[in-house]
Amino acid sequence: MSSVPALAEAARRRTFAIISHPDAGKTTLTEKLLLYAGAVAEAGAVKARAGRRRATSDWMELEQQRGISITSTVLQFGYRGHVVNLLDTPGHRDFSEDTYRVLAAADAAVMVLDAAKGIETQTRKLFEVCRARRLPTLTFLNKCDRPGREPLELVDELQDQIDLRATPLTWPVGIPGDLRGVIDRRHGAFVRYTRTARGAVAAPEELVEAARAEAEEGDAWRRATEECNLLDAVGANLDVKSFLAGETSPLFVGSALTNFGVRHLLDAIVDLAPPPAPRNDADGIARGLDEPFSGFVFKVQANMDPAHRDRVAFVRICSGHFERGMTVTHEPSGRPFATKYATSVFGAERDTIDEAWPGDVVGLVNAADLGVGDTLFAEAPVTYPPIPRFAPELFAVARARDSSRSKQFRRGVEQLEQEGVVQVLRDEEVGDPAPILAGVGQMQFEVFVHRLEHEFGAGVELTSTPYRVARRTDSQTAARLRSTSGVRVLTRTDGVLLALFESPNWLARVEADHPEWTLDRLVGD
Repeated sequence: MSSVPALAEAARRRTFAIISHPDAGKTTLTEKLLLYAGAVAEAGAVKARAGRRRATSDWMELEQQRGISITSTVLQFGYRGHVVNLLDTPGHRDFSEDTYRVLAAADAAVMVLDAAKGIETQTRKLFEVCRARRLPTLTFLNKCDRPGREPLELVDELQDQIDLRATPLTWPVGIPGDLRGVIDRRHGAFVRYTRTARGAVAAPEELVEAARAEAEEGDAWRRATEECNLLDAVGANLDVKSFLAGETSPLFVGSALTNFGVRHLLDAIVDLAPPPAPRNDADGIARGLDEPFSGFVFKVQANMDPAHRDRVAFVRICSGHFERGMTVTHEPSGRPFATKYATSVFGAERDTIDEAWPGDVVGLVNAADLGVGDTLFAEAPVTYPPIPRFAPELFAVARARDSSRSKQFRRGVEQLEQEGVVQVLRDEEVGDPAPILAGVGQMQFEVFVHRLEHEFGAGVELTSTPYRVARRTDSQTAARLRSTSGVRVLTRTDGVLLALFESPNWLARVEADHPEWTLDRLVGD
């Protein structure tokens, strides 16, 4: 096959993730991007019980109960002749490991900030992951229709706290809490917005010339233009090269709830976010977009369709042409893998697809042998770098509440560990039927318990442990640690040995007494 189709199709792709602190409005913005792209006729159109709306991206029952995003979601749609792959991520810090995996599949990111709160802890942590992966980042200053902080103050905060220079492309007209519209700094026009009922449909926009805007908006217009002049004076203007290098961030202001500013952001994703580029393999060698098919699994999700108890592996296509039914090689096992059941993904909805190109995300259904981080390829072999696991901070012993459901318990634990809901640790010397769960936050355990009971029919009891910190170790150090008090060595499902310590102080003492021992930090420490 000619390389031209692969290159041309890749150029049409935009694959990006949305990151934010909880409650910054990320899921609402996701829904509104779908609305403006024409992918849904009405935002939140899927009705929940009691008439409540729920977001297309929040498909899991527990998400709808809690009103938060617990798991990442893939949403593919078309816009302006492009194929957009939107990767919605959990905002809660307890699920930052899931977000980390999703960012491995993205080519760019949109960072959502609450205009009243600015940079928050989780925002900072997630942006550092974007920086480490050199992901170009667009910024959306959300909730500008509510009372909040001054936009110039927030621009300075981006520079001071995360060393990211904002280059605003739109700027608010009106004080925080009274957003009249925005100035598009690229051509100086004023775009006035009109609210719609519940923000369910696109907000009408009126393009107003400068003279009329000054006459009608008065002080609000004059203040906005003075601030734009100040931004010009300090050079806070779009620079595509520094944006792609991750040094600057085009900034947009608006309100996802009322749809203000959403179109500007969506257009910028198509115009500014980079298309897929060749990915480096585990040896640092780039595999060209036009080389034979390859991709890697960045997410596994079970029971998206409760009626069929299925299991879907989400694969980011990195090179070549994917065709449904093709046989590829599963790199970790070296075995052939048939792709008969391949789907496109739109939240919990799926449609069979026949082909995909670099940048696309394909769901492979009932892919029981595929795990997070696995590489798939056709013809020329390739191995993509593994996706690291986060450093766990909480540990609990899991036991089946009813011994007669032990089979369901084991199957559920295995499935949820493969998805990355929790890390599962076992003592190989004991072979214990009550594994230790390890997680970043308490809510991971709550999701584990809920899903084990509702999806696998196995009630579970969790018992706390005295352990507070983990380090990766090797077999030689593990043999010595097993005779050390206050330490327990367990094996993660992927074979990694983890040494659990009862306190950071005890870890520090062991490291000081035995500097030659292997006690490596994990991602997220």
